[in-house]
Amino acid sequence: MSLRIVLAAGALVFGLAGMAAAADMVDVVTVHDSALGKVLTDQKGMTLYTFDKDPAGKSVCNGKCAENWPPLLASAQAQASGDFSLITRDDGKKQWAYKGKALYLWIKDTKPGDTTGDKVQNVWAAARP
Repeated sequence: MSLRIVLAAGALVFGLAGMAAAADMVDVVTVHDSALGKVLTDQKGMTLYTFDKDPAGKSVCNGKCAENWPPLLASAQAQASGDFSLITRDDGKKQWAYKGKALYLWIKDTKPGDTTGDKVQNVWAAARP
């Protein structure tokens, strides 16, 4: 069973996966069991990662880096809550962060549950709750 974290306008709602999402749902991060243990995933079940070179509250992964490690972008209505915050990228877009660390996907993960980005170049790590 996985935990679904709904990042809604002004509220962070916890519930079990499969529950009907709130009508004002904006973004969803889910906790899934993986070969690495519990990891954060996006609404499609794709593993989220953090980049050790990012200082707290900032993304330094831009250009080619962001092509390989797409940022978990926030919708226009998104509001920070709890351990989840929003950071502004160099291009002005908003990106989700967990405990101050920007969240990314990995282009080489091809299906939900893949965790191939963990430990890439010893600077990428699967985001864990």
